[in-house]
Amino acid sequence: MKLLSKLVLSAIALPTALFAVANKNQDVPAGDSRPNIIFFIADDMLPMHFNCLPEGKGKNYTPNLDRLANEGIVLKEQHVVSPVCTPSRYNCLTGKYASRATNPFFKQVTAANDNQTVVEFNTHITKQDQSLPKYLQKLGYTTSMSGKNHVVHAHGLKRPKDFDGSAKDPKNVAILKANHDHVQQAMREAGFDHVGNVYHNNPDFLGLHEVAVQNMDWITQSSVDFLKQKRDNPFFLYLATTIPHAPETAKRSWNANPLITPIGYLDKPLTVQPARSTIPKRLKEKGFPVNKDTCNMLWLDDSLGALFKTLEEQGKLDNTIIFFFNDHGQNSKGTLYQGGVHNPSIVWKKGGFKAGHKLDALVSNVDFAPTIVDMAGGKSTDKAFDGISFLPYLNKEKDAPQERVLYHELGYARAVRVGNWKYLAVRYPAKYDKMTLEERTKALEEWNAERHRKHIEIVTEDPKAPFSHLTALPGGGHAESRSTGSYPAYYDQDQLYNLELDPQEQKNLAQNPEYQAKLKEMQKVLKELTTELPGDFNL
Repeated sequence: MKLLSKLVLSAIALPTALFAVANKNQDVPAGDSRPNIIFFIADDMLPMHFNCLPEGKGKNYTPNLDRLANEGIVLKEQHVVSPVCTPSRYNCLTGKYASRATNPFFKQVTAANDNQTVVEFNTHITKQDQSLPKYLQKLGYTTSMSGKNHVVHAHGLKRPKDFDGSAKDPKNVAILKANHDHVQQAMREAGFDHVGNVYHNNPDFLGLHEVAVQNMDWITQSSVDFLKQKRDNPFFLYLATTIPHAPETAKRSWNANPLITPIGYLDKPLTVQPARSTIPKRLKEKGFPVNKDTCNMLWLDDSLGALFKTLEEQGKLDNTIIFFFNDHGQNSKGTLYQGGVHNPSIVWKKGGFKAGHKLDALVSNVDFAPTIVDMAGGKSTDKAFDGISFLPYLNKEKDAPQERVLYHELGYARAVRVGNWKYLAVRYPAKYDKMTLEERTKALEEWNAERHRKHIEIVTEDPKAPFSHLTALPGGGHAESRSTGSYPAYYDQDQLYNLELDPQEQKNLAQNPEYQAKLKEMQKVLKELTTELPGDFNL
C-alpha cells in the first residue's frame, strides 16, 4: 500500500486489514479467568436518551444505563463507519468495513452501479464469513444472540398473502414460525451456539401488521435463559434491541399487547422485566414526564436491569464486561455528517478501567471485534480486521496510538477524518444522471406502492426531487428522510470541514482557494483507502 500523505503521522493506526495476514487458529488460553462479555446494542437512540451526554443529562430515568456510565467508561469519541442499522451491525460483528460484504445481493447491487459499492441495508454476513462469534468460539467461548438480526444472510423468508391478515390464522402462524426458525439457523451458521428469540427485521417488516409491535420482554427472556445455563467456560452474549426505533408509539411499543411476538401470541405475559403497567407510575414517582421517549428508555433499561440481576444471582457479574452501543448516530441518520457517525458508547466492568470514566480517543465501531478478541485472550493483530483494538486506550498503555484515521462509507458517499479535518465525497454512477423523468417516475411509484401496502410513511411523490446520499431514488429513502438536504452543502460533490471551528459542518471549504492544498491532501487519504477496498469510487 502506498504511504499516506505527510498529513498522516507515522503513529496513526491504519486499519489492520490493509496488512492482514492469513487467519490462524488460536489455542484456547489456559485458565478460566477470561471475562464473560455482553454486547448490548440499542436501535436508533438519540443523544437526548443518554443521561451521560450533555443533550440528555437528567432527562431519562435509566438507573441501569446510568450505572454503566458512572462505573464504566464513556467512549466520547466513538464513531460508526456506516450510520444505518445493517452495515453498522456488520462492522461490529466482523470488524470490517461493510463494503467487503460478499453476499449475492450486495454483489448484484455493486454490478448494477457500474462496480461502485453501495453500502446500505444490503450488506449481510454469510455462513462463509469470519465473524466475531466464530473467533470467540475458537477461543473456547459459548456464544449467544437474541433480538434484532437485520445483518446475517437469511434470505428466502416466506411472505403471507395479506399484510393485514390475522396472526391467529394457523397458516400465517406457520409462516411466522418458519421464518423465525430459518433466521435462527442462519445465526447459528454465523457463529452463535445459542440463538434465542429473534426479530429478523424491524417490526414493520415482519410480514403481518398485527405483529408489527415491539416486545423487549421477549428478547430479554431468552437472553436471561442463556445466562442461567450452567457452563465452565466464558460466554459472549449479543443482545440487540428493536427499541427505541420506530414504531415507538405506546400501543406499538412499551404499552403494546405483551402477548404479541414475531411468531404469534404467547399464552401468558412474561415476567422477566417489571410489568409494563408500572412504567408510567415509576416515571411519575421519580419526577419524569411520561412520553414515548421516557417510557421506551425505561423499558430498555429494565432489560439491562434483568441482565444485572441474573449475573449477580449467578455469581458472574464480577467477571463480566458489558458493552453498550447504539447502532449509529440518529441526529443525521443515513449521512456521513457528524450527527450520523459520531456515536458515544459505554464499556463497563467491575472496578472500571485505568483510563477513568471518559475516553477522548477517536475509535470506530470496526474496533469492537478486535478489542473483544483481545479481551478474550486472543490476538487481534493476527486477524483480517479493518479496525484495531482499543484495549490499550482502556488500560492506559503508553504505546496506545495517539492519532487515528477514521473512514466512513454509506450509499454513494465516502468520508475520511484526520485530526479535526474531514473530507466528504458524493459520487453517483453516470447512469443516474441520464435518468429520464419517466424512469424516475416509475422507480418512485414502485417504491411508494410497497410502502403504501405496509402502511409506512411516504417521503415524497415528486419524481424530480434530488437523490439522497444513501438512496438513488427521488427524495431518497425513509431512513434518511429527516437528514436529506438538511446541511447547507448537502448536494455538493466535494465537502471539506474543519471540525474544530465548524463542528456542525455548516461551512464547506472545498471551493475556498485558501484550502485547496488541504483538500488535495484529504482526497489522497480517501483515495488510498478506497483503492484498497472492493469496487470503484471515482475521486
